[in-house]
Amino acid sequence: MSEANLFKITQNQLDEAAEKLNLDKATHELLRWPQREFTFTLPVKIDDGTTKIFHGFRIQYNSALGPTKGGVRWHPEETIDTVRALAAWMTWKCALVNIPLGGGKGGIICNPQKMSEREKECLARAYIRAIASHIGVHKDVPAPDVYTTPQIMAWMMDEYEAIVGESHPGMITGKPLSLGGSEGRGDATARGGVFTVREACKTLGVNSKGTFAIQGFGNAGQFAALLHPEILEGGKLIAVSDSKGGIYKESGINPRDIVDYKLKTGSVANFPGTSPISNKEIIELDVDVFYPAALENVITEKNAQNVKARIICELANGPTTPEADAILYAKGIHIIPDFLANAGGVTVSYFEQVQNTYNYYWTLEDVHKQLDDKMTTAYHSVYKMHKEKNVHMRLAAYMIAVSRVAEAVKLRGWVS
Repeated sequence: MSEANLFKITQNQLDEAAEKLNLDKATHELLRWPQREFTFTLPVKIDDGTTKIFHGFRIQYNSALGPTKGGVRWHPEETIDTVRALAAWMTWKCALVNIPLGGGKGGIICNPQKMSEREKECLARAYIRAIASHIGVHKDVPAPDVYTTPQIMAWMMDEYEAIVGESHPGMITGKPLSLGGSEGRGDATARGGVFTVREACKTLGVNSKGTFAIQGFGNAGQFAALLHPEILEGGKLIAVSDSKGGIYKESGINPRDIVDYKLKTGSVANFPGTSPISNKEIIELDVDVFYPAALENVITEKNAQNVKARIICELANGPTTPEADAILYAKGIHIIPDFLANAGGVTVSYFEQVQNTYNYYWTLEDVHKQLDDKMTTAYHSVYKMHKEKNVHMRLAAYMIAVSRVAEAVKLRGWVS
């Protein structure tokens, strides 16, 4: 499936929610499109002395609920349609967890794996110089995303502060702790997802000490492996996969050991004492909880009928196609949709903004408690809508998020 279709999927999902909500035509059409889009041409002097031209984007999808918020992705195949789709999802994600922010996203077409630290710094600063007048704590707040890091956020913050001549740590999140970053940001995406799994197990009567599997073993997948047994007070990890291979062990894999092995070798493949398993097979395992934490569109109409997990917690963005949603719902499989399941990241980014703004910082325990409260409340509001309206969980989440943004749009008088 092309990346262009990813934005079309977000629009189709919105259309379905708008119909259920009887949204008026003007509000519906407004919410289908980004409010503002920026494209940039960025000249950067690279290490061999030549100048290379990069292309970048920033999408501010909707600011009805507050300043837009969203990561900056660096990827060789980045497209504006990918960024549009993710900015839309950020809009619904912020609304769903009820934080006063809109949705945004940024990207640069580049391959950071082939760039030196100096080249990355120059590119980060060039991006901020291009966009500085359009961002800020009361306008649009960037954050890390694919292939961007706390160090890159630090360079971006420094460039912005040099331009405006003031200290503004809240203009960007995901910063190093020593520059105003928040405790608890590193594992926030996975932690938030596991909190919703805990609530789903309680609500549905699924064995919280049962089996689980993870597809994708980057930041979110690794932390999910570690946090699932801690937060659910049990659970047996039986399969893990990444882009280079997968492993399976019926008697269970020690989460700490496999994380250490991945960090040491760069892959989970060939972990001692396990059998190989393909990414296709891991999706169809008979487990209590399955975490897709890799790419979009991995559960489709072609394999959805074979999925056996009781609960699917979508830590990745867009891992399930709309066609697969319908099949899984009919099978009685409980999906915790991506923009609920992975909302922990933006929630703790919001906490970072809050701490920066009033210059007082919370303890790790405070961050975990506030995140738990936000994710638990959001999960139960979606579950309640799902039961009351007899719709699948993704549509229920959309209905809550879209109704909140639509109300703000109307109260502001953007549509009549």
